[in-house]
Amino acid sequence: MNPSQLSIEPSFADAIAAIVEAAELPPLTRQQWCSALRQIARYFGQEAGTIPARFSAVRARMSALHHGPAGCKPKTLANTRSNAKAALLWFRKERGLPPDGVELTAAWKTLHGRLGDPSTRYRLAPLMRYCSAIGVGPEEVNDGILGQFLAHRESTSSRSSDAASRRIIARLWNDCVESITGWPGATLAAPAPLRKGGLAFEMFPETWQRDVGACLESHTRVHRLANGQRRAPCKPSTLQMRKRELVAAANMAVRSGIAPGQLTSLEAMLRPPIANAIIDAYWSENGDSPGLYAINLACRFVSLARQIGNFDETALTELEDLRFALEQHREDGMTEKNLAVIRSVLTPGVWERIVRLPDELMARARAIRKKAPVHAAVLAQMAVAVAILTVAPLRLANLTALRLKENLVRRDGADLEYWLLLPRYDVKNRRSLQFRLDQFVSGTIEEYVFHFRPALLRGNNDDWLFPGRSNGHKEKISFSTQIVNYVQRACGLRITVHQYRHAAGALILKHRPGDIELVRCLLGHKSIETTKRFYLDLETTMASEIYTDIVRNKVAGSAHRETTAGVAGEGSHACR
Repeated sequence: MNPSQLSIEPSFADAIAAIVEAAELPPLTRQQWCSALRQIARYFGQEAGTIPARFSAVRARMSALHHGPAGCKPKTLANTRSNAKAALLWFRKERGLPPDGVELTAAWKTLHGRLGDPSTRYRLAPLMRYCSAIGVGPEEVNDGILGQFLAHRESTSSRSSDAASRRIIARLWNDCVESITGWPGATLAAPAPLRKGGLAFEMFPETWQRDVGACLESHTRVHRLANGQRRAPCKPSTLQMRKRELVAAANMAVRSGIAPGQLTSLEAMLRPPIANAIIDAYWSENGDSPGLYAINLACRFVSLARQIGNFDETALTELEDLRFALEQHREDGMTEKNLAVIRSVLTPGVWERIVRLPDELMARARAIRKKAPVHAAVLAQMAVAVAILTVAPLRLANLTALRLKENLVRRDGADLEYWLLLPRYDVKNRRSLQFRLDQFVSGTIEEYVFHFRPALLRGNNDDWLFPGRSNGHKEKISFSTQIVNYVQRACGLRITVHQYRHAAGALILKHRPGDIELVRCLLGHKSIETTKRFYLDLETTMASEIYTDIVRNKVAGSAHRETTAGVAGEGSHACR
């Protein structure tokens, strides 16, 4: 039994070989079809021999391709898709291949016919076809075969093959074992879903609840830190997060074998033996190194212990040692996910497409405003959001909650540009921000406010720049998702609202190498160390680009001129 993906069904390579040998096809058609299949394979980043030569298997991936990242014109990509589709459909008919993949064996066909629920049939059919292809009968299916199938599906399609996918297939299989006569008796292991819940806040000792309540209440007032600095009151959302964090830590203690009754107070939970057990459990969940959550939680434990004040020097030292041990695993700089976005942003042409997008969205909105006013207003809304983010990279909470005449104001005349103002109490790090929006962004906002925004107000008279369905502004998550999806469909780059801040820092350092202070000012960081921690690694990229320019255009250019001059001199000498 060979589970290799190459042997499951014919591949792009097989289709190309068949097309080359098809004498009945015109030479130009053979050339175009083969070229299209090879190009699609390059777009997928796979060898032609690893991609199923079945249009239904690659249709979704082909539709998701975007001309920007592909490095071609929209018309070129459309022609490539069309030719690849024609080639695959021809190949299927020429070889008499089934439209849905490998033909089921008799045993699997019998079981497939017993599936009455369409959803179950749809989800289990790919596993059945895979087993038919590699010669595995229904009685031979086990967890290993399921793992092989998921690995094959992940490498040859865009469908997910994570724990949730395994759980769905395993549960459907096990349901069939119980409910369908003649189904093989062996069950499959279904991974447990991510654990949610645990003990509720009210289920812990009252003394612990009282301590947590008092701790949170103290953060509703101005309070002093250990270094003597004053800290402003926390927002309600921050207090809710802190409460959930403490409840989660208490539940982790319980899962580590500590009885809930031992958590008689917040102080008891923060004592080194229990605190160590909690942090170790979080560390173990993350693998060889602790996650950022565990590292930050260790810092929080030290801060809370100092705030409570009943810890002697020995206990505090133990907590500090724990915090220090975890801090050694904190990684400076950006995550790989954010760095991938930065690399895309710095790729020639990508950021230009995003900067042009608001103009394109407004043009589409104008074209449909009379026949579809709400859809047009949403397009204009997206145009305004992207236009603002490209010049004023705000955090999502601030972008969503912008108000006219409060955050967006005009000074000394109605025809001047907008100023975007955020007072310190509305900003995460309590640092006020102000941006002067240029004529293009101001004009986009003006057109949206007067011609499109009324369709979204639904009779309300709110001053939100981005009004929601009911009273109030748009909900943050749905607004963020809309922005991400519109940009990805139009430009081929998946970039979140917060990642516009990373893009801004990268673009500044590209054009102003070493100017970390300018990045700090634009992003509103209080400390230059925060900016350095995240953006200093980008200096290597920028230095590399500058050095390459020196080598290619300065050093190599100078050497080329000297060589040319020497040749010319020899020619002159020969003439003499």
